[in-house]
Amino acid sequence: MAFINNTGQNITEFLIIGFNSVENPKPVGYVILIIYSLILVANSTIICIIAMDKRLHSPMYFFICNLAFVDILNSTSVSPTMIMVLIADEKRISKKLCISQMYVSGLGLSMEAFAISLMAYDRWIAISIPLRYSSILTKNKVITLTAASWMLGAALYGILTGIASDLPYCYTFLKYAFCDYAALVRAACVNPDDYFVVSTIILFFVLFAPFAFILFSYYKIIFSVIKLSSHKNRKKMFSTCFSHLIVASCFFTPQFVAIILTRGALVLTLSQRNTLFIGANLGPSLVNPFVYCLRTKEIRRHLFRIPVLKRVAPSE
Repeated sequence: MAFINNTGQNITEFLIIGFNSVENPKPVGYVILIIYSLILVANSTIICIIAMDKRLHSPMYFFICNLAFVDILNSTSVSPTMIMVLIADEKRISKKLCISQMYVSGLGLSMEAFAISLMAYDRWIAISIPLRYSSILTKNKVITLTAASWMLGAALYGILTGIASDLPYCYTFLKYAFCDYAALVRAACVNPDDYFVVSTIILFFVLFAPFAFILFSYYKIIFSVIKLSSHKNRKKMFSTCFSHLIVASCFFTPQFVAIILTRGALVLTLSQRNTLFIGANLGPSLVNPFVYCLRTKEIRRHLFRIPVLKRVAPSE
């Protein structure tokens, strides 16, 4: 498969036209701005709470902190561009910045899946092998696993970034809401189907492999819980996994729906596609911190020590 076609133009910037069909762009932009602000505040709060309390310096909270950082990265990769396009009507973006945005957005996607997988691994060890939890998930191992996931995500999307950087571009406009691999490939003087083969292979490692690992982890967890004789203990074990299940569902469901709808027989309009991908990007990043704030007693206790929230704190 030949990846390079030398018939392209020397394009230095693109025009994002994915929102051209939006009738009231500024209100939409302000909604995205509010959502983005909530994501930053909520996830930063979780990171600060975990960082400041040494009692929360355990593998589970480290993985929650990692997920919160990923959510900030994920939303920051695309939200400022969409806000500029919708509110300031600034649709131009340089080629280098566009490709950088594609890379950071892809890295955020892969790290969201890897972070949720690491959290599933933590729950698997905590429930299936509780007596060996501390010896298996040591500080060094937790840091190593997290660092390895970041390096893997960076390497996988580095491949796509290298391809996108070398493409010969024929069009200066991008039909999508922000710079992603599909938008850049469709702006190039190449057959996009050839290039989507590579992205599909990488998508397998980024989405389907982590999803399969999470399913395997919950198979082991369910098997361990079934062996418990006490109904109370079973309920407690399932309760510890409920937050993670919500987070995993909120991330993987829209991603798989997007894959099925965009790569299946159904043809989506540009507005429908943009709405789907914006929701898949911002939705989990907004939901995740609130799930852990509301369902994790230790985080909730710290949260309601904030003076503004003391009055609405639930009774213990």
